[in-house]
Amino acid sequence: MAGYNHSLEEAAVRFDSSKDFTIGIEEEFQILDPESLALTNRFEEMKAAGEKRLGSSIRGELIASEVEICTDKCASIAEAAKDLRDKRRGLFRTAAELGVTLGATGTHPFADWKDQRIINTPHYQRVEELLRYCAWHNTTFGMHVHIGIRGRERIIAIFDAIRSYLPIFLALSANSPFAEGVYTYLHSTRSQLFTKFFPRCGIPGPIGSWDEYTDYMSTLFSTGSVTEPTQVWWSVRPHPYFGTLEIRICDCQSNVEDTLAVSALILAVTAMLAGEYDDGRELPVANTMQVEENFWNAIRFGLDAEMIDFGLRQRIPVKEAIVRLTDRVSTHAKRLGLGEHMERIRQIITVGNGAQRQIRMYQETGDILEVFTQAVSWCQPERHQEERSRLSEQL
Repeated sequence: MAGYNHSLEEAAVRFDSSKDFTIGIEEEFQILDPESLALTNRFEEMKAAGEKRLGSSIRGELIASEVEICTDKCASIAEAAKDLRDKRRGLFRTAAELGVTLGATGTHPFADWKDQRIINTPHYQRVEELLRYCAWHNTTFGMHVHIGIRGRERIIAIFDAIRSYLPIFLALSANSPFAEGVYTYLHSTRSQLFTKFFPRCGIPGPIGSWDEYTDYMSTLFSTGSVTEPTQVWWSVRPHPYFGTLEIRICDCQSNVEDTLAVSALILAVTAMLAGEYDDGRELPVANTMQVEENFWNAIRFGLDAEMIDFGLRQRIPVKEAIVRLTDRVSTHAKRLGLGEHMERIRQIITVGNGAQRQIRMYQETGDILEVFTQAVSWCQPERHQEERSRLSEQL
């Protein structure tokens, strides 16, 4: 326990010396058999082969049919975009060399969790020992965004305020309408599965202050409830090792440009809240039950959802809420060089996100495998470059 108190002191120093608005992005991919598109337990091979070109950026994530890549800590979205595109290409080349395929949807549409194996690392072995069935059942794939924020009290204030935006981030990124061989009618089945199986998950309540955060975490450690701070799996959390605010609510995106668009919106909202805090304004802190209601709307309906404005007691189409939000953060987006990616958000709203595209195709074909085959093809890096070139011409 004394050791953990020391690590919290170190975390406070990291937050106090953190650089504002750095960004890091993590993506979790499915490792697939190229013929059947079933999940295949080949992470160890992927990691051994991928380290040659990706180094420590290729990582494991619970099950052996999953592989994660992460960017470096980047000073700008432009730097993060180049890093992520390069690493995606490197990962896909590695997969091709090993004769496997990669998928990037929030859930695998027909995998059986009983066929998956937990990877043999100390961290994930502890997770399995602690959670058992809950860990075994977690065949989900997300993306996480780390934003640098300077100041321990400042990050807690922004944490408390950004909770109300989490349903919007999820609605925009929803990409998992299938699981266990059925159309679930949820746009983010991943969120429903993960948040209902894992403890200390989903929408957290407001923290209030750094002292309250450290008191909570210290209590978890002293009582043996957790052995690592990352066993708090909230949809947003202060990351004590990195000195960042980590947004964990989003589904993995098939197209890297969509990953960057969602990440840019998160960065812009964080910068907006930081600016308001620095101006001495009190950041609004939403009631957790209200955020949970909108979280459910995002899980169920994604970009087709309506979000409740609890102040006005009205429903607002989430697409309208996203457009309003992009307008609110436009000054910060311009300052941070996010223009290309903010334009991509408007494009997603127009043509549909991953869940909407899959659902439309399923309604036409009634064939989940055919839909997933197309979704896997959307992941190919060469397609992303073609789409980016077309968007650049339009701009």
